[in-house]
Amino acid sequence: MERLAVVAACVSLLSVAVAAEQRGKPQEGQKQAQPRQRATPQHAPDRPVGHGYVPARGPAPLRAPMAGSQTRPLRDVPQHPEAPHVHPSNGNWIGHTYPRNDPRFHLDRPWAGGRFTLGIGPRFVFRIEGGNRDRFWFEGSAFQVAPFDADYVTDWNWQSDDVVIYDDPDHPGWYLAYDVRTGTYVHVLYLGPN
Repeated sequence: MERLAVVAACVSLLSVAVAAEQRGKPQEGQKQAQPRQRATPQHAPDRPVGHGYVPARGPAPLRAPMAGSQTRPLRDVPQHPEAPHVHPSNGNWIGHTYPRNDPRFHLDRPWAGGRFTLGIGPRFVFRIEGGNRDRFWFEGSAFQVAPFDADYVTDWNWQSDDVVIYDDPDHPGWYLAYDVRTGTYVHVLYLGPN
């Protein structure tokens, strides 16, 4: 009787371990996003951006338009880029200051290419597989950098940089693509399957 209880306990532990391992695997026919790559935030305000840091969340919606936001310099610290970026020390999205009614973001048909469904946020890090600012892709999904953000991606590697896609909370139909290496982000449109 005692042996039977030990065997039952072992079988039970083994089934729990197998179930835990299977929980992280995709079901048949599903793709699995790259595992999250996250650097530990440090509280030094002048720490360089990028270098593997992945923001824990996207930007908060703007509460009110910010006066002069479009002309404000983006290099807020000497070591930071003159581009929209995220502070690794506190997760602040520098440059996310465009009001909801900014005409550059108007789309007659928001989400014309459909909605991006492979994964939004820090748990989903995707490797760019090719393209350029006009059309880049990964895992069968294509995106286009907003023309007004094109100057901010001149140092992105269109063959191998890792990106994280976040929702743009202020502009329907737009997403934010964050480059893990550079720490910069731009507005992108999802074009649909590649």
